[in-house]
Amino acid sequence: MRFVPRLLQGEIKRAARNFPALILTGPRRAGKTTLLRRLFPKTAYRLIEDPDIASRVRADPRSFLEQTPRPVILDEIQNAPELLNYVRTLIDKKPSLKGQWLITGSQEAPLMRGVTESMAGRAAVLQLLPLSREESPKVSLISGGFPEVLSAKRNGSLWFRSYLQTYLERDVRSMAAIRDLGTFRRFLSLLASRIGQFVNRTSLAAPLGVSVPTVSSWLNILEVTGQIILVSPFFENFGKRLVKSPKLYFLDSGLACHLLGIDSPTLIPRSPFHGPLFEGFVASEIVKAQVNRGLRRELFCFRDQQGLEVDFVVPTAPGTLTLLEAKATRTLRPEMTGALDRLAKAVHRYRTKKVVVHPGGVDAAGSTLSPGVRALPIDRILEIF
Repeated sequence: MRFVPRLLQGEIKRAARNFPALILTGPRRAGKTTLLRRLFPKTAYRLIEDPDIASRVRADPRSFLEQTPRPVILDEIQNAPELLNYVRTLIDKKPSLKGQWLITGSQEAPLMRGVTESMAGRAAVLQLLPLSREESPKVSLISGGFPEVLSAKRNGSLWFRSYLQTYLERDVRSMAAIRDLGTFRRFLSLLASRIGQFVNRTSLAAPLGVSVPTVSSWLNILEVTGQIILVSPFFENFGKRLVKSPKLYFLDSGLACHLLGIDSPTLIPRSPFHGPLFEGFVASEIVKAQVNRGLRRELFCFRDQQGLEVDFVVPTAPGTLTLLEAKATRTLRPEMTGALDRLAKAVHRYRTKKVVVHPGGVDAAGSTLSPGVRALPIDRILEIF
């Protein structure tokens, strides 16, 4: 598989020069290990999931680390989080040595607890997500951004089936005592059918026969393992009631399409999920752009009880909000921007930019927008920053 340069690699090299340890999190198969081994080819490598290594770690973690040459990549450390305590001890013996511990983990929340307790001030923490369109033109609504899918699109359906099985067996079982993985698998498909909607935990629990707290727990698992994006509502003192539930999207549109049974680009325009899938694709590209540039992940939605709804609200500069609508259409009309205009007036203490994002190739003859609203193809989404 041809290596695709990642936008994050500059940040990774800089962190390795300035910190004793680097911790790289992100979803499984996003390319964390490949990137680190490419950037640091002479570095030792230890896969903590390997049964022999796992056995050595359980038997004597201190000796395992002391006998491991450095610098070293410790891959999938969430399988032995206790190692972080010993890594901290070794760092404190020689704090001036930088870039000695390059650590990856696929489960962000459990790993971050270990970092907070053991590695504060000693480790730089970065996140690698699947490829963005900025990194590869092969990234699309149907394929998503996982490197292995993009390298062999004909096997995409098989890859996603295998990915789901691996994800269920490894990450889900290790994070929660889920006895019926079949029900959890149906939960994933149900979520895919709710893309772009505000989360209603009761309506998700009922068809599965599980409790609302169970749904909340499962949503948390999917979020911390990098499978879904929950877009929080943007709050302001508007003097009116706001919808407080987050909106749901999948981080990878290819996985969402697979769960919905969409396996061909020709099926997408005819699918009732075309619009929500495109919304999710836009959300994912915004989040990837923020993460790849070392920016805070700040992506919000807006909806009030009076029916005013805007897909995304993105802080793009101090005191500035970009109000964004995602439209999966080639024909843009002024009435599509009414919500943007109304929200811009409501958040008057901010400077606002109003943008409609579309797939590209708009029909110039039939496409017009209100004054002050910019039309932006998805390939140029970075221009909002």
